Amino acid sequence: MPSQANLGRQATAAPFAIELRGISKAFGPVQANRDINIAVPKGTIHGIIGENGAGKSTLMSILYGFYKADAGTILVGGVETAIPDSQSAIRAGIGMVFQHFKLVQNFTVLENIILGAEDGPWLGTSLARARRALADLSREYDLDVNPDAVVEDLSVGHQQRVEILKALYRQADILILDEPTGVLTPEEADHLFRILRGLRDQGKTVILITHKLREIMETTDNVSVMRRGTMVGTVKTAETNPEELAELMVGRKVLLQVDKDPANPGREVLRVENLRVMTEGVERLKGVSFSIRAGEIVGIAGVAGNGQSELLEALGGIAEATGRIVMNGVDLPLKGLNGQSRREAGIAHVPEDRQVLGLIMDFAAWENVGFGYQNDPKYQSGLFMNNGALRADTEAKMARFDVRPPIPTLAAKNFSGGNQQKIVVAREIERNPDLLLIGQPTRGVDIGAIEFIHKEIVALRDAGKAVLLVSVELDEIRSLSDRVLVMFDGQIMGERPPQTDERELGLLMAGMTETTA
Repeated sequence: MPSQANLGRQATAAPFAIELRGISKAFGPVQANRDINIAVPKGTIHGIIGENGAGKSTLMSILYGFYKADAGTILVGGVETAIPDSQSAIRAGIGMVFQHFKLVQNFTVLENIILGAEDGPWLGTSLARARRALADLSREYDLDVNPDAVVEDLSVGHQQRVEILKALYRQADILILDEPTGVLTPEEADHLFRILRGLRDQGKTVILITHKLREIMETTDNVSVMRRGTMVGTVKTAETNPEELAELMVGRKVLLQVDKDPANPGREVLRVENLRVMTEGVERLKGVSFSIRAGEIVGIAGVAGNGQSELLEALGGIAEATGRIVMNGVDLPLKGLNGQSRREAGIAHVPEDRQVLGLIMDFAAWENVGFGYQNDPKYQSGLFMNNGALRADTEAKMARFDVRPPIPTLAAKNFSGGNQQKIVVAREIERNPDLLLIGQPTRGVDIGAIEFIHKEIVALRDAGKAVLLVSVELDEIRSLSDRVLVMFDGQIMGERPPQTDERELGLLMAGMTETTA
């Protein structure tokens, strides 16, 4: 473990934009924050890291007025400040961009910017003023967004820019971002960090909540580490390293690279032939063909939006398709679909979007664990479901996958994003499928959970199962996969071994081959 001297290294720049002193917050029996102290220097990018459930988002929600602390004091610019609600936070110069954006999808960018900040009864005057301010902010901070675009038509990266512009329009000097790259492509993430560095250089203070150590090392000036609701310490980023931070987060040494033996492929489990998917009149999959054998992990690399989602949905029985899907030698139906036919064929599916396709957010964890498997005999008692057996099974899964808090009756919406992911992964992997379809397995998941999920995927492979992995994290694809297929514009551009040079994979991801370069 790092020494106590290292744990106490504090940034010395002053004055502080934000100071939190003795902050505590409990939700019933769960102590989310316990006597938290943190000081964030002005004009810096300050990282806050910790495992899922460590209390990071709760702490920042207190700062933004979403929650009221049970104890403690908040100082903004050295002045003790009460923040009972988000409007008070905005008046104090604090803005927050949440992991799941707070935008009205059928409003324009401009309408979203002024929503709740209209400066009079005449909307036209507010819109004209906001348009001028938006143009100035876009130029100053490299946040180019069409003010007349409808939000639902924008990419996720551009929607995030709208959230940042909303905060800046409300004159925020302190900007909090909660897991900002969880839904971004690598290119969008790089652009976001250029924006954040520009904000810092203009004198703004940025608080970055993330679990990605590479982002912390490349972007922040200082980093605070939380573990199980307490603040472990604050260090200067230049004086630490990913291994030390990972150990501080988890409380033990963490393997940052996937440790696995070479694959030993066996019989063919899945064969896909000329698979095509049409969505709203647009062909998303354009004749995809490949196969997966028992005992191997096949990774699909590509920038989000190039057909990977449609491929998983067709294989998982969510999207209709043409072509052929052969599982264990048996043709699967391609029309009139439901996931049950796939589960019966030995396919388990961890979808890319856990909140839309993986969980019912208002239902309890134990109910979500049973979804799709409610007919399992171990969950039955005569003609009725044995809810007690399902809750007990959920408790066991929560313990094995370290879901926090380990409360089966808690609604899915009340878990952090990473713990929601653990619930879905536990439900599917524990079924011991012949084929696991897994999309973005570690999106929004902390370093300790990433290590655990990776080990579970490799263990499934080593047990003779087949795995199809989709991830926008190229490092994850390269470290987990035994073979890599690269997708662009709904097509397979080529197959490469995982040790292939990142530049070559990047060119294929951009649709470039030796013949087109």
